Amino acid sequence: MPDSQLLKTPLCDRHVSMGAKMVPFGGWQMPLEYSGITEEHLAVRHTAGLFDVSHMGEIEIAGSDSFDLVQRLLTNDARRLEVGQAQYSALATAEGTVVDDLLLYRLGDDHFKLVVNAANVGADFSWIQELATDAGDVFVVNTSSRYALIAVQGPLALEIVQPLTEVELASVRYYRFATGEVAGVRATLSRTGYTGEDGFEIFVPPSAAVRLWDALLTAGKSAGLKPCGLGARDTLRLEAAMRLYGQDIDRTTTLLEAGLGWIVGWEKQSFIGQQALVQQREVGVARKLVGLEMVERGIARHGYPVVSGGDQVGVVTSGTRTPSVKKSISLAYVPSDRSALGTEYSVDARGRLLRAKVVSLPFYKR
Repeated sequence: MPDSQLLKTPLCDRHVSMGAKMVPFGGWQMPLEYSGITEEHLAVRHTAGLFDVSHMGEIEIAGSDSFDLVQRLLTNDARRLEVGQAQYSALATAEGTVVDDLLLYRLGDDHFKLVVNAANVGADFSWIQELATDAGDVFVVNTSSRYALIAVQGPLALEIVQPLTEVELASVRYYRFATGEVAGVRATLSRTGYTGEDGFEIFVPPSAAVRLWDALLTAGKSAGLKPCGLGARDTLRLEAAMRLYGQDIDRTTTLLEAGLGWIVGWEKQSFIGQQALVQQREVGVARKLVGLEMVERGIARHGYPVVSGGDQVGVVTSGTRTPSVKKSISLAYVPSDRSALGTEYSVDARGRLLRAKVVSLPFYKR
């Protein structure tokens, strides 16, 4: 896509003026890195990092029948959600494969917000709209244009954000959210993230994004807060074994194959994909997403074949050498009957067969 056709977040000009390396991602022009992926990655692990994630999409579902629609649409069980709580979930096909993975927020008894992947906003919205046609009193609105989303991630995130808000952040538990002002801007503060660290994702009106970004940078300067790009976000989430849609999961992979059975509400009455997933749970999956660690020098990258006995038996979905683990790690689909810890494979790195072994996930825990 030509740069002129790429969408831009409200912070795009700020990224450019700060010297960020900009790249296309999911139809958006986004910062890949500022000071370097390794430096930004380690800042998040040791102090804190600041991310513009305004490219993510928001879809809201409201009305007296909204809960029933959410239960039918999403794999996880929204009965577990209180108002003010978020939940990791997914949209699935009838075959149990992944349309998208997302965060579900319960804004009210009959009001929900889905935060979906940037490249999937249009398809997700159409999918939901179509299934909502016979759902009764339900309104489905693509509210992506109403939000900018800024994330502060790292062990010092709370310390940095707290002086800017009267919300008692320590009382906001993991996967909970609260509303209030941050740096004089009306905001929703969600204790969530995609890095494996503590932190907050802050929803504000797009017109206030630059003001909040600058205020956070100033507040976090002495603590070592660094602006971060997509490069560090990817290495951080890989260490934490968080799946990336379009690589680790998509419409060809089921939730059980991807090791995401924990976001399936097995006790729910009915949801799209339920029959296929229940059957797959009973008979087992033929392949499974595992963690691989390179035994030999080299990097297993996305798309590299996983080989056993001279034959390709799987494929690497995500992989690189990461700054915290300091090893070449990857996620890969391999046969379920050969997925035990310590099982060895070879990865075909452009004609070089490199030894790798199955290791436990996640690669990194805070």
